[in-house]
Amino acid sequence: MQTRLDLEQTNPAAYRAMMQLERHVRGSGLDSTILELIKIRASQINGCAFCIDMHTQDARLDGETEQRIYALNAWRETPFFTAEERAVLALTEAVTLIASSIVSDAIFDDVSRYFAPNDIAKLLMAIVTINSWNRIAITTQMLPGSYQPQPVKASV
Repeated sequence: MQTRLDLEQTNPAAYRAMMQLERHVRGSGLDSTILELIKIRASQINGCAFCIDMHTQDARLDGETEQRIYALNAWRETPFFTAEERAVLALTEAVTLIASSIVSDAIFDDVSRYFAPNDIAKLLMAIVTINSWNRIAITTQMLPGSYQPQPVKASV
């Protein structure tokens, strides 16, 4: 397997626009643990090997435990995640799988118990952004193992 297309090289303006959105999400004030849980879980659902590899590395560097990373795809059956994290994971799954179901009132109400509307908007943008990256990485066949963790500037 090899990468089909390098978006950064082929369409630098589009890549810069995605990176600007990524920087905005990272600089939005969302807790880094929540952000990485969103990125890993959406990437698991979408089957994006590159993004799973990238965000599990980033999560580890941020102090996430191996136990929680390994259990993330079965988060409902574990005691390892807080109620707030569970609400975010449910929202992440609903938005990621929106073509096959809806974001129910129950899911939205649950996340609203822990987050103000402005923070829910930040969560939504984080979920939308990783889903976009997943689609880019899967379509272009970005290869796992090629990512080297680097801090992303939080400025827009």
